[in-house]
Amino acid sequence: MRRLKELAYHGPDPEATARQHAKGRLTVRERLDLLLDKGSFTEVEALRRHRATAFGLDAHRPYTDGVVTGWGTVDGRQVFVYAHDFRLFGGTLGEAHAQKIHKIMDLAVAAGSPLVSLNDGAGARIQEGVMAMAGYGGVFRRNTKASGVIPQISVILGSCAGGAAYSPGLTDFVFAVRDTSQMFITGPDVIRAVTGASVTSDELGGADLHACVSGVAQFVYDDEETTLAEVRALLSLLPANNRELPPVVACADPADRTSDALLDLVPADGNRAYDIRRVIEEIVDDGDFLEVHARWATNVVCGLARLDGHTVGIVANQPTVLAGALDIHASEKAARFVRFCDAFNIPLVTLVDVPGFLPGVDQEHNGIIRHGAKLLYAYCDATVPRVSLVLRKAYGGAYLVMDSRPVGTDLALAWPTNEIAIMGAEGATEVIHRRELATSTNPNALRRTRATEYRRELLHPYHAAELGLIDDVIDPCETRPTLISALRMLHAKHEDLPHRKHGNPPL
Repeated sequence: MRRLKELAYHGPDPEATARQHAKGRLTVRERLDLLLDKGSFTEVEALRRHRATAFGLDAHRPYTDGVVTGWGTVDGRQVFVYAHDFRLFGGTLGEAHAQKIHKIMDLAVAAGSPLVSLNDGAGARIQEGVMAMAGYGGVFRRNTKASGVIPQISVILGSCAGGAAYSPGLTDFVFAVRDTSQMFITGPDVIRAVTGASVTSDELGGADLHACVSGVAQFVYDDEETTLAEVRALLSLLPANNRELPPVVACADPADRTSDALLDLVPADGNRAYDIRRVIEEIVDDGDFLEVHARWATNVVCGLARLDGHTVGIVANQPTVLAGALDIHASEKAARFVRFCDAFNIPLVTLVDVPGFLPGVDQEHNGIIRHGAKLLYAYCDATVPRVSLVLRKAYGGAYLVMDSRPVGTDLALAWPTNEIAIMGAEGATEVIHRRELATSTNPNALRRTRATEYRRELLHPYHAAELGLIDDVIDPCETRPTLISALRMLHAKHEDLPHRKHGNPPL
């Protein structure tokens, strides 16, 4: 027994390990050692072997069949994992390989614990034909059934081609390693044969491509060690399943800490940009903020942090990019993040400074209505505690979409610099006084006068509060203690949605 298990642990070919290291990649066991607490991993089906006979496979039947499955702990909390072993069959998926993954996914759901997949495989095992494809189908079905039940995290540590790429696409978060990770449905050779276009694997599906262009990867780092450390950091912020609250940690950052720095970080002039991430870091515990999709759709910032030791999800407009306006990608990015937080009982804090939706023919033709509605649907459907805070401007439909009081936020707050309206004073003046301006002998002076009147009547900071659309206008310095107090009050919030099989969001 010990001899067989040693063979399963080390693999049958020491040269394969050397080749893996020569590529700058860790072996499957080394990766598990970095991800999990020392000595905590329990492997299952280590002695599993395939039973295929075609194309010489009957002469090559290594133990584990190219995937290591089991469970361990991260900071003492149980986590299930499966990890491809590229040294065996290039990490390809066959019948036995797939059944091992199916079992560990079923166990993760039954135990109510997160599932992490370490992906490093070349797709379906061609020699096993349709059985390999059927194996992927079982993975996809389990990914879907586990969605919103347990956190699912995919880590791309090498190739992830063909059908293998769909499973990460179904999970909650995708991590990738720069210059190592590659994900695509059809590879460069197929694209060249079909379209004539020449492209490298990295140009087609490298880590930076998926972090900046496609939006497939939420996190990208320079090496495997950093990547797996950040997976551990993410897991520390998440609950084990949808029936639990996120873990609470001791916090040395005082809950009543005020911050005069916020007065200088956000200019009162609505036309001046600032980095919303500096505002977030000033508010949250110890300035620690784990940003999600940091390099895609950067006009909105999403991420996880803690307030008074409790995990919160933060969605915020980013004035340094497109003035913080919402567009197709930003709406989709924020919507998915909101739905994740709602699924796993993570309260939402929304920081609003939005001039509207990005105007343009391309935006309209590519479906800004449909994509913007995704974010609107996500907020309207969310039952977790929700607090929104308007920092400066909140105009038009984008004000409503960013978790306003009319769409159901629990508490709507604002700084004294807020402007909540259908549009800015200048734009409103052009619409309301169009005819008067057209016949005026001094339209510029008239425009300034009418804009001042509009600001005085509808754009002053307390107009929305007078109408009950803002619960309180707060001192910016008091933002942290105010948010913590609000979330404490909402801690036991419970809301039941109408009975239905499921909604039909604008996908």
